[in-house]
Amino acid sequence: MRALRAAAVILLLVVDRATKLWAGATLEAVGTIPVLPFFDLTYVENTGAAFGMGRGAGRLLTVVSIVLIVVLERMRRRWPKDDAWLQWGALLVTTGALGNLYDRLTRGFVVDFLHIHYWPVFNVADSCITIGAVMLAWGMKDDRASAIRPCS
Repeated sequence: MRALRAAAVILLLVVDRATKLWAGATLEAVGTIPVLPFFDLTYVENTGAAFGMGRGAGRLLTVVSIVLIVVLERMRRRWPKDDAWLQWGALLVTTGALGNLYDRLTRGFVVDFLHIHYWPVFNVADSCITIGAVMLAWGMKDDRASAIRPCS
């Protein structure tokens, strides 16, 4: 299982990096390529957090990302190894945070390029973070419910 998780992290980081490099090489010059009536490929240099919030807060976001990665990895090690929701959720959030952290450290901004109309532009790492956060919430719901149930 450990090898599968390591392979998943590497694969997702490679896909994130490759798609961001492609976006920079292809989309930066043209800006937007319409794909479907509700979806475009749009090049954006995001100096903020998710959905463009906190523009220009790169240093703070770098520190927050590092702390998030460390804390989440420590928590993941304490969670049951057979709890796929918690383990894979943490892996996805950590991988997404690493992908965007790499951009912040090397470029000073995160490349976003996936644009579903009426939704902010995002990238593969953002997708990992979002899906992972939902998985974590789902995995924790049973734990919290049993923790607050009164004793009989």
